[in-house]
Amino acid sequence: MNKYFESIKNDEIRQYLELLSPEFPEWLLEYIYTPEMLRLDEIGMSCGREYTKIYNDKYFYSILTHSVAVALIIWNFTKDKKQTLSGLFHDIATPVFKHCIDFMNGDSEKQESTEERTEIIIKNSKQIMKLLNKDNIKLEEVSDYKIYPIADNDTPKLSGDRLEYTLSGGLYQVRIFDIEQIKKYYNNIIISKNEDGIEELAFKDKEICEDFIHKVSNLWPHWIEDECRVCMQFIADIVKAMYKKGYITIDNLYKFSEKEIIDKIKNCEDLYIRNAFINFEQAQRNLVYKSEEANNEIYCTSVKGKKRYINPLVINCQNVSRIKEISEIANKDINDFLNMKMHTYIGLNFEFKPY
Repeated sequence: MNKYFESIKNDEIRQYLELLSPEFPEWLLEYIYTPEMLRLDEIGMSCGREYTKIYNDKYFYSILTHSVAVALIIWNFTKDKKQTLSGLFHDIATPVFKHCIDFMNGDSEKQESTEERTEIIIKNSKQIMKLLNKDNIKLEEVSDYKIYPIADNDTPKLSGDRLEYTLSGGLYQVRIFDIEQIKKYYNNIIISKNEDGIEELAFKDKEICEDFIHKVSNLWPHWIEDECRVCMQFIADIVKAMYKKGYITIDNLYKFSEKEIIDKIKNCEDLYIRNAFINFEQAQRNLVYKSEEANNEIYCTSVKGKKRYINPLVINCQNVSRIKEISEIANKDINDFLNMKMHTYIGLNFEFKPY
């Protein structure tokens, strides 16, 4: 067992990572154990929802674990160093509370506003740049994973990144998988060419893909439902209030851990901010406000989100088709999600007016 796997205390996470790439690329370890990557171990994938009783994740799943998992998926299918490193680095610029900072920046629907720092962070890392030079890899070959379609592509296509956060989300967020089920799905995936002649991850069997979509369609609402959006916008507003009051800087969001920022919130001189965050921690799911009318007596907001879902390719009688086109079940599951009802105004059962 390699050094990184030995450091993982959660047996399920370790088993999951092991199945993603039975052949672990030992050269990757040096890149994982750089300060810029290790910072991500203290930032969660659930965008701050880990810190309220509205949600109840099975366990903490870090951006570092996600990044390593994406790298292992890409390595498993491509055996290409540059693509694998682009996957490892794709979230290196992630701030605390992840996409909540996109909400703070007014980018709740695309959630891409923080990605511009990726190249800067890699370039400013003496350790990473030294490793890249040793491996004869250029910065621009690993700083944007969007240039590699197996690493990333447009929704609803299947990529390494989209596959990873779906598989892991079905373990720790909404429990729809176990390790054996993930193995069944994962072992059915290959690289194929899509309708545009571009490489894309695809399922070999319609029935397995259909079952996969039927399960993960229960996960997709978790990332955009009313409860999710109000939590993310509240954290965005709290962080913005901390910044406006001078308690934190924007750079702090990219250098501190979530626990360090929370500690600053809970110990700041502004009692209004402190009490609002404590109320957020204790907030209950059944008390989330949902309506077509605003409520000025409580924290209330109106914000859209990003619809994350997958319509994978399937090898169908020597042809390649989208599962939505050849499966009535998958077609219904996807359409039900795309048409899900979301309320215009959402709120929490305490008073807080954004600064």
